[in-house]
Amino acid sequence: MGGTPIDPPPAPRENAAMPRFILLEHTGAPDDPAGRHFDLLLEAGDACHTWRLTDIPSPGGPAVAAEALPPHRLAWLDHGQGEVSGGRGFARRIDGGTYAPALEGSLDAAALASVRVRLMGDSSIRQIDLVRGAEGWTARIEVGSGK
Repeated sequence: MGGTPIDPPPAPRENAAMPRFILLEHTGAPDDPAGRHFDLLLEAGDACHTWRLTDIPSPGGPAVAAEALPPHRLAWLDHGQGEVSGGRGFARRIDGGTYAPALEGSLDAAALASVRVRLMGDSSIRQIDLVRGAEGWTARIEVGSGK
């Protein structure tokens, strides 16, 4: 029997009903004067809500500055490490997994006032609060929410 071999379908992912998240360390971005920041991506339909964090918040620590970014492609949820296209630096996965509750509605961050989700990652379980205030977004990890 001849013909072209057919690749098997991808294996179903665990917790397929739960949306995914990824936390990336991003270095060398030309628009980042600090030279390093972290990108938090939350799957929402066919794209990801995305925030640039100045640092990773620590449980019970102060809030860190965050900036809402335009939606990112779902492909970033499977990123390990590598160059970012267009000479925009290098991104490396810090943590990833699923989160709850799912974000619904518009991917326009301007439509959101706050986001509270529980991140269930490979290396941590944390509740993160992203809040938009008069001076922009901040991110904070709730005390006692991690392992």
